[in-house]
Amino acid sequence: MRGETLLESMLDIVKATTEVYRKRLMDISWLIRLLNETIARQANREDNCKGRFWEGRFSSQALLDEKALAACMAYVDLNPVRAKVAKTPETSDFTSIKQRIKAALTGRQPKQLKPFVGNPRRNMPLGLPFVLTEYIELVELTGRCMREDKKGHISQNQPTLLTRLNISAQNWAILTQQFTRCFKGAVGDVDSLTDYCHHQHRKRRGNFANCEKLLA
Repeated sequence: MRGETLLESMLDIVKATTEVYRKRLMDISWLIRLLNETIARQANREDNCKGRFWEGRFSSQALLDEKALAACMAYVDLNPVRAKVAKTPETSDFTSIKQRIKAALTGRQPKQLKPFVGNPRRNMPLGLPFVLTEYIELVELTGRCMREDKKGHISQNQPTLLTRLNISAQNWAILTQQFTRCFKGAVGDVDSLTDYCHHQHRKRRGNFANCEKLLA
């Protein structure tokens, strides 16, 4: 009897530990917290100082459709240009756009990044639902419109991607310059946002006003 009781107790411990690890494997905050702590400790040792390595917390957002995906990708890829750390996308270190342009010059796509597989169609392969050359052109033109003498202006020769996603030039400029300021949480057009909130059993649709205004 004692042996059976001990075995049951051990099984209870295993089940409880398993549940903890399951929750942690699905918890981005837990992973980033450990990553932040490790990097901060290493950086503090190297610089002989104390404190956080990054100023603020990370943000995790659900990108619900192609519009949100394209806007967020361009926003991230143009961060160095906006910060005046780089003059062009192809010289922006530590960005996916630089890797994609470098590989595109030899007719390839980077193996470590999810590939561009073209516009949505039947039997769609796994990858980003855009044409690579159109996206690169889109980032280039968007970067140009952020210059002080051309702020908010996009050439009349707009990339096909903007037309297909039905986003106006004015809204695109706002999205790619103020993405994290405009949205907190899930991002997509009104229908995508409604379906997402219904699936997540959420009564309130956060970001609804900006999604309706910028992604309608």
